[in-house]
Amino acid sequence: MKKLRVLLVDDEIMIREGFKRLFDWEAHDCEVVGEAADGMEALAKIDSLQPDIAIMDINIPIMNGLKVIQMSRLKHPDTAFVIVSGYDDFSYCREALRLQITDYILKPVNYEEFGTCIDNLKIALFQRQASQQDLFQEERAIHGLTRYLQEHLAEEISLSVLAEQFHLSAQYISQLFKSEIGVNFLAYLTNIRMERAKKLLLTTSLPIAQVSEQSGYGDYRVFTKVFKKSEGITPSQYRRDFLEKE
Repeated sequence: MKKLRVLLVDDEIMIREGFKRLFDWEAHDCEVVGEAADGMEALAKIDSLQPDIAIMDINIPIMNGLKVIQMSRLKHPDTAFVIVSGYDDFSYCREALRLQITDYILKPVNYEEFGTCIDNLKIALFQRQASQQDLFQEERAIHGLTRYLQEHLAEEISLSVLAEQFHLSAQYISQLFKSEIGVNFLAYLTNIRMERAKKLLLTTSLPIAQVSEQSGYGDYRVFTKVFKKSEGITPSQYRRDFLEKE
């Protein structure tokens, strides 16, 4: 997998330096290709550098981050945007969702959580590319593997199960996930299970135990622990917060 190109946008130089020095971009197959300190500079850098990812503060001079994203979407629809801001305000979150921003992270940044955000973003980019695959091309092995996971998500899945189904070695499958998507097998599986769980929590009235089962977790306690680590809150709180904000 090629390295993802990252643009850092924040008017505080210490924040930008913190991102460069405190986060291991190399370990996440990324490289910082540019920086911007205000909205106009950010627009120009997005045009010239065409980054895969833009890490964007909201409160920046000349033009705020949300406006930059709105304008950039017209010319660069494939650029992924991650908001990193001190604003813990639902109106900003709602606008971010409308603009299809990948994630919204509060300052001060927890770099472990930020790493999970970057891995989830890589998964989303892979899934988008896979959906755009020419139907007349021979299907790559990784696409068959990821489709199988989606279709059997509620079942017990492991590398050994995939190895038996696809007549490949578990080690080879593990290497495929890392080389093709940029994350390990477990990270990918956890991501799509959490996405399934969040969708069920927000679109159905299923009891949490059934959401757990349909997301591939037979043990409700394990599901709750994994969900809280991923989202920062329990499944019940996630559903309750959504209903309160409607």
